[in-house]
Amino acid sequence: MDKSPEELSREVELLRAQLAGVAARVHELELRAGGITKPEVAEKLVVAATNVPVTPVVAPISGEARASSPRPVPQASAVPAGPRISLPQINRLSTKPQADLEQKIGQYWLNRVGIVAVLTGISYFLKYAFENNWIGPSGRVGIGLLAGIALILWSERFRAKGHAAFSYSLKALGLGALYLSLWAAFQVYQLIPAGAAFAAMAAVTSAAIVLAWTQNAMVLAAFALAGGYATPLLLSTGQNHEAELFAYVALLDIAVLVLVMLKPWLRLTWGSFLGTEILVAAWASEYYREAYRTDTVIFLTLFAAIFALGPLLAKNDDVDAERQLSVGSVLAVLNAAAYFGSLCAMYRAPRDVLTWYALLMAACYLGLGEAFRRLHPQEASRTIRLVHITLAVTFLTVAVPLRLNGHWIAVGWIVESGALLWIAGRTGTRLLGRLGIAALSLGIGRLVFVSWEQVPRLVFNERFMTYVLAIAVVGAVIHYAEPIVSENLQPFLSFAKIVLSLLALTALTLEASDFFDRQMAQIYPMPGHSEAYNSLQWRVLRDFTYSAIWLIYGASLMALGFWERSAFVRWQALALMAFTVGKVFLYDVSALDKGYRIVSFVALGGVLLAVSFIYQRDWLKLSGQESSRGV
Repeated sequence: MDKSPEELSREVELLRAQLAGVAARVHELELRAGGITKPEVAEKLVVAATNVPVTPVVAPISGEARASSPRPVPQASAVPAGPRISLPQINRLSTKPQADLEQKIGQYWLNRVGIVAVLTGISYFLKYAFENNWIGPSGRVGIGLLAGIALILWSERFRAKGHAAFSYSLKALGLGALYLSLWAAFQVYQLIPAGAAFAAMAAVTSAAIVLAWTQNAMVLAAFALAGGYATPLLLSTGQNHEAELFAYVALLDIAVLVLVMLKPWLRLTWGSFLGTEILVAAWASEYYREAYRTDTVIFLTLFAAIFALGPLLAKNDDVDAERQLSVGSVLAVLNAAAYFGSLCAMYRAPRDVLTWYALLMAACYLGLGEAFRRLHPQEASRTIRLVHITLAVTFLTVAVPLRLNGHWIAVGWIVESGALLWIAGRTGTRLLGRLGIAALSLGIGRLVFVSWEQVPRLVFNERFMTYVLAIAVVGAVIHYAEPIVSENLQPFLSFAKIVLSLLALTALTLEASDFFDRQMAQIYPMPGHSEAYNSLQWRVLRDFTYSAIWLIYGASLMALGFWERSAFVRWQALALMAFTVGKVFLYDVSALDKGYRIVSFVALGGVLLAVSFIYQRDWLKLSGQESSRGV
């Protein structure tokens, strides 16, 4: 019986859906077998399967039917290719239904619980047999080794049938049985020497790594590394074997480095890093002495270098590159912190040595950042490049207080901030600009909030010159950033202007304060006056000088605001003048004597009247105009 064109088209579409389902099933089987691992490869297979051109057979139509047909029947032509079907749509079109909760429980959980139950029963039987001496020590170890090997071989049957996850679980049990049996042979029954037990465990670890490589299974590699790093703990003899222990750990770390170079398994480095740190901490807590410092530093440097190179040399999966590089970023920070923290614990007294280590690490991380830029130019690696640059600047910042003392720490941070901000301006690197601002904040914080000893002379002293340096850097930032800063960053620029004014005002006030403190420290009783009277006179003069400094500075700010046509600067001047007015009326009236009180009020009033006159005459045509500079 002939079929109509509509029926043939429906059959073709049905065939397409079935072919898509077959392609999805093939992709799933290949995934389980360790074949195709990239989704885009499967996508290409599916598209190829669903876009096969099909030319349907069009049944001949009689003349009578043609005459009675209300519209012309198209000639035989290829059925247009269907739309591209995504992988989720393919899974829905697949003939294999999605496994529901009941199927998952029956297929996976019951199976796993059953395995655990059987193994638990066998372990109880063996325990009972051991306690009643049915089986001797050699037999017990032999049973454990045979059971481990049998589980690994048995797991291959499940993997061949497509049950990869269950197969890896059995392999994990088998590896655990092998490690524990070897541990019992050495620690519990003393059947074999430490060297033989260590060699056997190392062989198990190596075989598991090779198995993970050949089966493309990162989970097996993780099991192997867990056993590898546990081996020294299982075979501990209570004696110090630093060289042997750390050489073994270095070999394991290098093996992980090779794995991540060949496979996109950078997450393994987290486990490797954790295992290394645990073994180092366990050894150091028991055996570390200052006499071992040189050898220990050499091994720790080797470990740090391996973990620093891991993210750089790791093979990146195109699909999961961003996630892998995020793993590398976290590893870089943890590795740097662990290594430098260990150095600080070992070099407590000679700070000069730590300074050189900090500078060397800054140079290394700066070089690693450049290496990432060259080897991984893609956008996904931008974050890890910036992380390495941040680490370089961090260690450079740490080196300053390690090497310098006193005000030189603030000087070092301020100079560093100036260099970073200059480089950021030349290269357009925002991160360096932010790091420069952070270093500048540290320097200013150190300058302002750390107490200084009384300076020996007026103005020409280390403190005032440090303030001048900070003022110069902040002023340069404002000068170069103001023409190009975006609108959303204007508040930060305004804050920088306030900081600039406060730094200048603080520097001048501190100079006046120290000057009068020196004078009061040298007071000698004068004829007809007590020492307390002379000290009081100096304090009165000091308070008057404060008001004079603030008033002159406020007037200077106001003049600058008029000159620059900056409303923001003028508002700063008005705020400072308001504060000075409050001090004069609330404090100077009661504290100053008649002469200083008269001068204070007259000077304040004169300045205020002059400023008011400028505003009233509007000499600079400020009325109705917005400030061309500032806020």
